[in-house]
Amino acid sequence: MVKSVLTRRAENFSAWYQDVVSRAEMAENGPARGSMVIRPWGYAIWELMQADMDRRIKATGALNTAFPLFIPMSFLEKEKQHVEGFSPELAVVTHGGGEQLTEPLVVRPTSETVINHYFAKWIQSHRDLPMMLNLWNNVVRWELRPRLFLRNTEFLWQEGHTAHATHAEAAEEALRMLEVYRLFMEESLAISVVTGEKSPGERFAGAEHTFTCEALMGDGKALQMGTSHNLGHNFARAFDIQYLDAEGERRHAATTSWGTSARMIAA
Repeated sequence: MVKSVLTRRAENFSAWYQDVVSRAEMAENGPARGSMVIRPWGYAIWELMQADMDRRIKATGALNTAFPLFIPMSFLEKEKQHVEGFSPELAVVTHGGGEQLTEPLVVRPTSETVINHYFAKWIQSHRDLPMMLNLWNNVVRWELRPRLFLRNTEFLWQEGHTAHATHAEAAEEALRMLEVYRLFMEESLAISVVTGEKSPGERFAGAEHTFTCEALMGDGKALQMGTSHNLGHNFARAFDIQYLDAEGERRHAATTSWGTSARMIAA
């Protein structure tokens, strides 16, 4: 009997998944643990997804931008819950150019802290709001159990960040982006998702509310496809993001963040 090219899906779902990725020449493990080489077939899928989602994100008014890969450790420490939530996943640079750095640099796990630092510089008046930015980049989170496209130490990523005049506007934006994600996943990826709010224990570090798109995979497990966070005034207070309203009163802005990744290819 001729041996099947793939592990049988019903026999070992995890091995079947890895066989599909390998046989389709989509990706391979990189030389460093948890890293990934995305081959042309796999990257072509990401490019098509990126183009479609980029169009949808720009339709909301967000503008694409780029921020540094390295973030000073002190930035993360400004928001207590944020640094506590991400500490186990951080990759930290302590030496550069053959010398020890005066301040350690975190390899970007996500960009809330550095973006809010610049929000504080760029936002002075209610006329500057809303400020809506989107990034297409890569991030690093130290992953204990890597799996191609699903869980990698370094992975392709989309993240949006917005600042608003009121808490209500930020809450509305977080839900609007959740719907943008849902429509993309269902219309373009043909994957049905369930949307809802994460429990406090699963909430994004530093957020007031975290909303998620969850898809049911073939092994009966849910996969988090994308999240949208209402950060309220937490980061605005930590980074002193203030503006003058129409009456000349100084107020804190309210912020959101939202993100998806190449995990959608895995789904």
